[in-house]
Amino acid sequence: MVEINIPTDLLPRDGRFGCGPSKMRPAQIEAFLTSGVNLMGTSHRQAPIKNLVKEVQEGLMNLFHNPKGYEIVLGNGGSTAFWDVASFSLAQGQSQALVHGEFGSKFASSLSAPWLTKPEIIQGEPGSRKELVAREGIKTYVYPQNETSTGVITPVKRLSGVDADAIFMTDATSAAGGIDFDAKQTDVYYFAPQKNFASDGGLWLALMSPKAIERAEQIAASDRYIPEFLSLKIAIDNSRLNQTLNTPAVATLFFINEQIKWIESNGGLAWADKQTKAASDLLYAWADKTDYVSAFVSNPEHRSQVVVTIDFDDKVDAGFIDTTLRANGIVDINPYRKLGKNQLRIATFTAIDIADVEKLIESIEYVVARMS
Repeated sequence: MVEINIPTDLLPRDGRFGCGPSKMRPAQIEAFLTSGVNLMGTSHRQAPIKNLVKEVQEGLMNLFHNPKGYEIVLGNGGSTAFWDVASFSLAQGQSQALVHGEFGSKFASSLSAPWLTKPEIIQGEPGSRKELVAREGIKTYVYPQNETSTGVITPVKRLSGVDADAIFMTDATSAAGGIDFDAKQTDVYYFAPQKNFASDGGLWLALMSPKAIERAEQIAASDRYIPEFLSLKIAIDNSRLNQTLNTPAVATLFFINEQIKWIESNGGLAWADKQTKAASDLLYAWADKTDYVSAFVSNPEHRSQVVVTIDFDDKVDAGFIDTTLRANGIVDINPYRKLGKNQLRIATFTAIDIADVEKLIESIEYVVARMS
């Protein structure tokens, strides 16, 4: 293979298309340098940080259409930590987990704790999706709204015919802030902020229904052993005081707050949904009309609008394309490492400009035309 230099006029203005950490807008960085730096090195139990937490909570509630009785709860750690929070503080009896990729599988594994009944796994192949099934005795239904490893989407929707005390948990890490949804269709909508919210790691956040909060309080009052760090009841109590148990990542809070305000100023979650759909549609339309590429997720109804995975024909080396693009400033579009596929995985999060997606396609075509 020869070294390929892509002409400047074909390159995106911003070459960050990673699935997390995601691109941050320059305006977020500028705002941090102007006012955010003054928050660094200060106590999270004093007014400046507590007010920031409150603004994030209120902003998210507004963005998520203010479902009655729901609360925004946050805690230390990311989505991986929340999987363990859920196993200690929310799950009871048997759970049912929809799995069609790496992250759904990891959440399902956390629900296999010895104090819980072994979960029922509804297993789909990567790139495809099956559906949850209402069953008597299932107390918790869990699924990824967007499977980040493959780019498969699942609607946020309750099942009919489930037990009256069953709750639904939606892993929304790579969907929250980029896909509109009806919050009343789930009980726990949890996420980390380093995707559509263009922030950094170190926190988990969850939109929780009264039913889910009641269950967390019931479990906390039982004889189940719950480490303090993984206690959802402690996180709920601290969140009502606009704080976290331990010192939070203050910069992460600042950046997510800036992104929330930006999304709201443009039209809220409905606008963000249109933005990500338009960006992803460009890539899917290109894949459908180009002979050497195809969408990894074959069913259009299952295709994510925030993570697009593209398969390449065997005669085209996706790894070489990835390496060449990185050398030209287009980064982090490599496929999920455990899939081992000849493909690229491209984020179309809310902050990613549609014009940059168009330029990304032009850059890929330029490289493919010059491969030998």
